[in-house]
Amino acid sequence: MSRNFIAILFLLQASTIFGQEVRILSFTEYLGYVKKYHPIVKQANLLLSESEANLLKARGLFDPKFALNYNNKEYDDIEYFNKLNAIFKIPTWYGIEFKGSFEQTSGVYLNPEANLPDNGLYNIGVSVSLARGLLINERMATLRQAKLFQKQAAATNQLLVNEILYKATITYFKWLRAYREKEIYERFLTNAEQRFQVVKNSHTLGELPAIDTTEARIAYHNRKLSLEKANLNYIKTTLELSNFLWIDDVPVELQSNVLPDTLLSNYIDKALRLDSLVVEALLSSHPKLQALDFKKGSLEVEQRLQKNNLLPQINLQYNFLNEIPLSISSYNTSNYKFGLTVNLPLFLRKERASLKLVSYKISSVEFEKKATELDLINKLDAIQQEISSYEKQIAITSRIITDYTTLLIGEERKFEIGESSLFLINSRESKLIENNLKAVELEYLLLKSKGKLFNVLGLNL
Repeated sequence: MSRNFIAILFLLQASTIFGQEVRILSFTEYLGYVKKYHPIVKQANLLLSESEANLLKARGLFDPKFALNYNNKEYDDIEYFNKLNAIFKIPTWYGIEFKGSFEQTSGVYLNPEANLPDNGLYNIGVSVSLARGLLINERMATLRQAKLFQKQAAATNQLLVNEILYKATITYFKWLRAYREKEIYERFLTNAEQRFQVVKNSHTLGELPAIDTTEARIAYHNRKLSLEKANLNYIKTTLELSNFLWIDDVPVELQSNVLPDTLLSNYIDKALRLDSLVVEALLSSHPKLQALDFKKGSLEVEQRLQKNNLLPQINLQYNFLNEIPLSISSYNTSNYKFGLTVNLPLFLRKERASLKLVSYKISSVEFEKKATELDLINKLDAIQQEISSYEKQIAITSRIITDYTTLLIGEERKFEIGESSLFLINSRESKLIENNLKAVELEYLLLKSKGKLFNVLGLNL
């Protein structure tokens, strides 16, 4: 069991030494565990590993190659032929390939052109594509596309990780909202219980009628019922939050003594890296737009390849021949083997169609990028308007809560001197509870909007 695993268990589970000591699971710490251990985040990281493997595979197309071919035939004690051909090739970036080989043959029924010196024949030469395949070919295109795919995979990975962090963020906000609602009902349940006991004692002393006792009891049980519903919602959101907590591929369940950070609003911008936000700069480097750029770049490489395929295929081979190896001075230019191959389809219908298809794909990516840019700009504008509005609503609600608290305190004092009733107190208190819950909801909506801003910008922590 790793040290990290022991640490998180110590954090999240009740200790036998300290009992049910309250522990705060901060938002930043929670996101740290999600990013490091969540299976979907690990799955997203496999995309990077896959792109690295594809790049290595593409580079392998330029690896030197050695080939050996040996053929022998004997029948009735007659050696028909004995052929040995060893070849070493070195591919280069452009359509040029260097080659060295050794050939040795013997036998009674050899083709005359296969007759070689007894010690064999060495040759060093080059193969060049003069038109199609010189400046770009399948091998070059594959490597360039693999490099672009690696960059595209990094941008896609950032989007996938951002999405899971966004979902985890919203779940934490829900957990915090449920906890705050539970706190409100607990506080007002205590008030209702104390008020019920006071009214009950006053009735026993004959100072208040029995109907006041009934009304106080109804208010107390209503608060108790509301608290029970809030407790159920808090348990559900706690279990939902546990879905995002993993350590070494083992899910971790939150214990009852682990609570959310109620001071989250003070540092949420810093936690989501929204504190020094320059929207225009981030938008220009948005991972989704970058992924589309890399996709377009890969298609442009394909387009260059298809344009190159319109050229005739002209392959030239030239090899110097010599009986003595490793002796450059002994190579004679009059001893050589030369070859020329020309191939050109007459109508080029396949090549022209392939070029058109790639052009259409490039245009499609360009349209997608323009639509994505507009969508991001509109979303960002809407979210910023939301954040501004919720901040104003929270300030107004805070003033309303202050005023309702003042009214409730005043109503309670009037009740103590017999100038008010429990009905008015309960009415004032219900309004106070309603606005406290509204403040909690507005705080949740503000946090959610900031989470959406983090998501839309595709930020990475």
